[in-house]
Amino acid sequence: MKELKHLNKYFKKYWFKLFLGILITIIARIFSLIMPSYVNKSIQVVEDFMSNVITLTDAKGMLLQYILIIVGAAILSGLFTFLMRQTIINVSRYIEYDLKNEVFDHYQLLSLNFYKKNRIGDLMNRISEDINQVRLYAGPAIMYGIQTLTLFACLIPLMFIKAPTLAAYTLLPLPVLSVLIYQISKIIHKRSTKVQEFLSTLSTFTQESFSGVAVIKAYSLEPKINSELKDLAQEGKDTSMALAKVNAWFFPLMILLIGISNIFVIYIGGRQYINGQIESIGIIAEFILYVNMLTWPVAIVGWLTSIIQRAEASQKRINEFLKEEPSIKNEVAQETPIHGDIEFKNVTFTYEDTNITALNNVSFTIKAGETVAFLGKTGSGKSTILDLVARLYDVSSGEILIDGVPLQKLNLNSLRSSIGAVPQDAFLFSDTIENNIRFGNENASHDEIVEVAKKAVVHKNIQGFAKKYNTILGERGITLSGGQKQRVSIARALLKDPKIYLFDDCLSAVDTETEEEILNNLKRESQDRTTLIVSHRVSSAKNADKIIVLENGTILQEGTHEELNNVDGYYKELYLNQLSGKE
Repeated sequence: MKELKHLNKYFKKYWFKLFLGILITIIARIFSLIMPSYVNKSIQVVEDFMSNVITLTDAKGMLLQYILIIVGAAILSGLFTFLMRQTIINVSRYIEYDLKNEVFDHYQLLSLNFYKKNRIGDLMNRISEDINQVRLYAGPAIMYGIQTLTLFACLIPLMFIKAPTLAAYTLLPLPVLSVLIYQISKIIHKRSTKVQEFLSTLSTFTQESFSGVAVIKAYSLEPKINSELKDLAQEGKDTSMALAKVNAWFFPLMILLIGISNIFVIYIGGRQYINGQIESIGIIAEFILYVNMLTWPVAIVGWLTSIIQRAEASQKRINEFLKEEPSIKNEVAQETPIHGDIEFKNVTFTYEDTNITALNNVSFTIKAGETVAFLGKTGSGKSTILDLVARLYDVSSGEILIDGVPLQKLNLNSLRSSIGAVPQDAFLFSDTIENNIRFGNENASHDEIVEVAKKAVVHKNIQGFAKKYNTILGERGITLSGGQKQRVSIARALLKDPKIYLFDDCLSAVDTETEEEILNNLKRESQDRTTLIVSHRVSSAKNADKIIVLENGTILQEGTHEELNNVDGYYKELYLNQLSGKE
């Protein structure tokens, strides 16, 4: 239960609703205990009438009174049971809501390295299926647990007061039941953990298959994927069946033990009645009702045990991620203004997951308002520079300064809100085109969105759609072409109107004519804005104030287009090749 201690803060938050629910539960159980006692009294009335102890009129009057009490108690018990569910079950939904928000907020704090090490399907399963298992513990398990404890606490003493010997025989199977539950629950805990781990594996497999469906179809991999899913499904079946087989022992064992208790009631109670040790046969009927009232609570013990074990296994998986510390932390609470001066001082950076050194002792300076282009072969470290400026990673050694202040001493939110980033692999959400652009500025008007779309040269494309800016995009913007997605992403960045632009080869899927138009628009928009452009094309870089050529994580060349084109080297060779159409 130590993993479930994480929920204590939520129980404290909703303590009054829980207390009220527990109080209502106790009242509901007390009213339910009235019926067996008055059934006994009703049978005694019949016995007294048959023995001529009371008259028919008195018997009818007493029976009517007892029936009304039984009906009234049943109605009140039902009413309080309804109120009980409205309090305790509602609390479980509040806790589910809070816990999902806590997990999602923590996911957003975690750094990119975390997402490289963990699969999306597993992350999704922990925030959905695992939290659902925890909710069952926070609601139904607590509700039925309180019901069971209240019934035991009230009913067992009452049975011993009524008929001690009969009560002892009736309750004899319960210790055996508790031992069996303890042994089986240990097995359930282990197998529940395996089931939850398998669900994460299945979620990951299906998520990757759906995301990569175009590749699967292009390479005719359907039979292979189907075969892998079949094997995975078989594994899931075996894992779930192993758990189901253990769970299947609970109810038969409990029904058997309850049946034995009924036999004891009839046999022992019958003998005591014959011997005159109990005064009325109504006691036997009362005890049979008591045993039947115990049937569900005793049977539910197994179900509760299973829920608690599965919740513990799920909460443990959730806690593993909640204990994960983000490698990038916002160490400055106060907002810090950003102007746009950028300086790299002997920066070296190595990726943790691959141990590849992307940058090695890199130094350069960019003044606020300057446009700097980064060129180089694939893997030379161009995109890494942009990631480090946005502080998606921290440097392995050296230092990056913005406006003369080390990145770690800037408010992280201030830094990132001052940056408009356009990645090479443009990501769009399953929403309207307008809302995807508005992501750069939630308060922007429709006219402002249209204006930046024109600057990104995507307005005419949008106008060609039936619903124009209200066109719903598919997952990851699959409705649009690669070039359209890049231009929508550029429009999003322009709408943000940041101090620093980071363009990561964001025109790679655009034709040269459109590229030229966009670059001219960006040149006007980026005046007084620090702009970093990563590109493989000289056409995207030639108008920059400074061009930095990278190779294997080090600076190979640095200068303006004219300066670099006047010396032999990588840039001049690349320019001549692209000018002649070789690249």
